[in-house]
Amino acid sequence: MGRYPQKSNSHGSLKNLQVAINKKKKYLDCEISKVVGKNMNINWKSPLKSDDYAEYRDEDFLIKLGILNKYPLSNFWPDKGPQWDALGVSGDEIILVEAKANIPEMESPGTKAKTDSRRKIENSLNEVKKYLSVSDTIDWTGTFYQYVNRIAHLYYLREKNKVETLLLFIYFINDVSVNGPKTKDEWLQAIQTMECYLGLSKKHKLRNYIYDIFIDVNTWNR
Repeated sequence: MGRYPQKSNSHGSLKNLQVAINKKKKYLDCEISKVVGKNMNINWKSPLKSDDYAEYRDEDFLIKLGILNKYPLSNFWPDKGPQWDALGVSGDEIILVEAKANIPEMESPGTKAKTDSRRKIENSLNEVKKYLSVSDTIDWTGTFYQYVNRIAHLYYLREKNKVETLLLFIYFINDVSVNGPKTKDEWLQAIQTMECYLGLSKKHKLRNYIYDIFIDVNTWNR
């Protein structure tokens, strides 16, 4: 199964996203709408209180979103792929979410996949790099692997299956529980450094479908 119930008494981005989707949906949708540039009334599929705040991965994330994939996910990525922080639907568009509350979270460890699984991952990442005009000398299986495998799944849905999909990276500001950034600029600097390391240009082919959303947790208490 690719369904993973989560605790409700956690902290950091896990807790913040639970609050945003289950208690502050109108505010969250409004902030996303401002960045995307159109009204986004999102039907959030996860993490929902009524569903044990579960997160989804592999085939189960596709089922949760009601996606009938023409190109099988198993041909593109092995099991134990990205576990999505949130999933939603807005009109005809699928919404994928990865959330962060502090900068160290961005520097994820590399893939631990072995043999055939690793080969499949490397082949797919190389396909995405070629599509985005990223040098094949840049290794995407190490530092910031989590970030690029999310982008790879955006590519999988949009290019392999022709599914209208947006990838949102939600960055929380002023989360004192994890000593998170106090300003948007701190996040922007970290994001720029990461994208430079990964060889991602400002105008790559998937750029128009990737959005950085900045949410100040202090606004919830005003």
